[in-house]
Amino acid sequence: MKTASILLAVLGLVLLTGFTGWLGAGAVVRATLSVGVGGFAALVLWQALTDGVLALAWSLACPGIGLPRLLGARIVREAATTCLPFSQVGGILIAVRATCFPATARRRAVLWPEAAAANVLDITAEVIGQIGFVLLGLLLLVDRRPDSSFAGPVAIGMVLMALAMAAFVWMQRSGSGLVRRLLRGLGGHVAGQWQDALRGGMHSVQDKLDHYYARPGRVAAAALVHGIAWIAGAGWVWLAYRLLGAPIGFGEALAIEGVASGVLSVSFLVPAALGVQEAAYVALGSLFGLDPHLSFGLSLLRRGRDLCLGVPALLAWQGVEIRRLRRSAPAETADAAERKAA
Repeated sequence: MKTASILLAVLGLVLLTGFTGWLGAGAVVRATLSVGVGGFAALVLWQALTDGVLALAWSLACPGIGLPRLLGARIVREAATTCLPFSQVGGILIAVRATCFPATARRRAVLWPEAAAANVLDITAEVIGQIGFVLLGLLLLVDRRPDSSFAGPVAIGMVLMALAMAAFVWMQRSGSGLVRRLLRGLGGHVAGQWQDALRGGMHSVQDKLDHYYARPGRVAAAALVHGIAWIAGAGWVWLAYRLLGAPIGFGEALAIEGVASGVLSVSFLVPAALGVQEAAYVALGSLFGLDPHLSFGLSLLRRGRDLCLGVPALLAWQGVEIRRLRRSAPAETADAAERKAA
């Protein structure tokens, strides 16, 4: 898996460099800088508000953890996926760790089983909302560009994703042994100090999932809010194109972002979707008569936005982890001394 991720990342960088050379680095830079500081700040703020909607969707499905914790874990998960050389699987593992909290005077503890189950459920609701969003984008694309070659492959991909998601939901609700085996396999790829905690709590992950799925109305509401957040993402694309000077309506932006998200969903093994994101925006933008360098500039603005939000989030999370280690080290030393004395 690690070798494949590295190879795909290198291929993505090669594709990214090729696009830059083909479109002209100067034109791309001018397009990206044309939004100005105020325009870029508006794009970052838009995404921050969307992150709040995503955290709200998560809290609907998992109300016992708390909105502030889920917001922080959500931002860390996105940051790990978009800013670090990991596939989405690596981002999920980091998010599980970020969801955990020790008990304090005002907050209860969130342990590994609850954190793992909550992340699995949130990803499930998010993908369900994404499938509906992609289908909406496909309908708009077919309505406006019926001769597009994207519609068929993306539609087939969404059907396969829907079937895979149905199987994944069944696995969570009925195949308890499959969930434990999956987490056991993922646990072998995390740091040593996390492995014991993850493996030690796997037996109760299924109990947490059963607890969440006992309230299907909340899960459905979470999927609906995730769909709204995906539409807000299309609004971000519309605003970015407008700031770049592209004459585009919201319907066209929704079609571009809907189909692009469908393309990106099948490239989950590519770290940060390097190259794939740029190719999707350039190809889809061209269908609506948009200059390729504007669509490439939009992709760069998206990456800049992700870095602006993700890097501080990762640094803050690392600070939290360091404080945890400092607090736990004296207690572990004392426990070891007591065992030795005994």
